[in-house]
Amino acid sequence: MSNALEVQNLHKTYPDFTLDSISFSLPAGHIMGFVGQNGAGKTTTIRCILNMAARTGGEIKIFGLDNVRDELVVKQELAAVFDEIFFVDSWRLREVEKVIKGFYSEWDSKLYYDYLKSFDLSPDKQVKELSRGMKLKLMLAVAMSHGAKLLILDEPTSGLDPVARDELLDILREYVADGEKSVFFSTHITSDLERIADYITVIDHGKIFYTGTKDGLLEHFRMIKGTKADLTDPLKRKFIGLSVTSTGFTGMLPVSEMQGLPGGIVTEEPDIDEILVYISKRQANHE
Repeated sequence: MSNALEVQNLHKTYPDFTLDSISFSLPAGHIMGFVGQNGAGKTTTIRCILNMAARTGGEIKIFGLDNVRDELVVKQELAAVFDEIFFVDSWRLREVEKVIKGFYSEWDSKLYYDYLKSFDLSPDKQVKELSRGMKLKLMLAVAMSHGAKLLILDEPTSGLDPVARDELLDILREYVADGEKSVFFSTHITSDLERIADYITVIDHGKIFYTGTKDGLLEHFRMIKGTKADLTDPLKRKFIGLSVTSTGFTGMLPVSEMQGLPGGIVTEEPDIDEILVYISKRQANHE
């Protein structure tokens, strides 16, 4: 299986933050969710992928091409959608097309207008007249009208209502349906990823905590609940994250660490949100 995106040992150093040996790959034809708490390194990673920030070390390949050395070719093959729109407010949507199409050798004007029609966007509307959801659809129409095979989205669903988010997920499913296109999707709304992602990469404090299939992530951990009497010191040391109340505790364990648990312990499969919450507790628990 070929990869749409490969990141190997990526380093990016700032005075107060470091991406440390980031490695993951996205197989072509699939959707990968990229998750982590604020400040974990998601946007920095995306900026490095797009060569908007110069990497300190490592390698990034898009369809086998180096994202810096082959940048002009690579950027014909990908498109990025951010949480803010960068088109001039006074432009009409037909003017957006006239300005943008000159940047892409494979621009398809018919496809652009087909997307506008499908998304119920009038070519005569000005950018400033669009709602948050309509602006996202415009950015997607631009992103998908030049033959891009890799779509990179950085927090695109922030501020969207549930109906607009559902429409976006349908658009992404259709985009990858041919098995040739791929999506790399950074978001805080992990319920969206549980619905559409094939792969998940979790970043924590500039390091990769997990990368692999979504099902593999959910099957790899268990939420553990018990009484305070069950919480021995050896058990405490096994937890990735732990919450203790006056009556009991809740923690997260790798499945490989579940041998020998007390009989009264309750175990449950976590969702992605719970995994992220307990990863964040890990730092506090071990300080």
